[in-house]
Amino acid sequence: MVILGRLFNRKTPPAPWPEALQIGAQTVPLLLVHHPRARRYLLRLRPDGTARVTIPRHGTVAAGKDFALRNVGWLATQLQQLAARPKTPVVWQPGTEILFRGELVRLETEATGAICFGPERIKISATSADWRPAIQKHLRQLAAQELPARVRELAAAHGVAVARVSVRNQKTRWGSCSRRGTISLNWRLIQTPMAVRDYIILHELAHRRQMNHSEKFWQEVAHLCPDYLAAERWLKQHAKLLR
Repeated sequence: MVILGRLFNRKTPPAPWPEALQIGAQTVPLLLVHHPRARRYLLRLRPDGTARVTIPRHGTVAAGKDFALRNVGWLATQLQQLAARPKTPVVWQPGTEILFRGELVRLETEATGAICFGPERIKISATSADWRPAIQKHLRQLAAQELPARVRELAAAHGVAVARVSVRNQKTRWGSCSRRGTISLNWRLIQTPMAVRDYIILHELAHRRQMNHSEKFWQEVAHLCPDYLAAERWLKQHAKLLR
């Protein structure tokens, strides 16, 4: 979630400035970053607890700080929500719970030595102390098999042309769409419910008709996926478990 601010017509150097905000008893790192293509001030709380202010082309550091200070109430709420979210285990071991197709599933071992979670069964080296790399590799393979086929199915259903589909390890995006018709999807969509997966795909298909995030684009999204707001909420609520 981001907060948008109005554009101030002043200049600022093209560099980030580390600062800090005091919100109650908590000191929150504040990163002020100039972005030449930004049209207004933006404020968001990053997953690491840093408040990031994007300063538009003609904005100033002083105005960026003021914008953050005016929205400390919003930041306080976001900090509470961040603290309440479940943390992703650093090491995956027997008993660890992960998201798979929208459900929390427990990692378990079988007598054969295979690792199981939900209906999936995979082999992992007996000497491995962390199952995460092997399981994520398996999830990426599933995503590579399933996501392109689903993109083409939905594209055909809605009469949208797609040139190519790729499945990638994107860090900050669920998907993207190029002007040439290439749609790229985050493999972690295999961990989300089918309705959320389809929303991300339909979001990118909407970009084939509107290569922007204008009002017309969101009208197109609402037409293709009427329940898209519920999907957005699910992604925000489960962000920590999808890293």
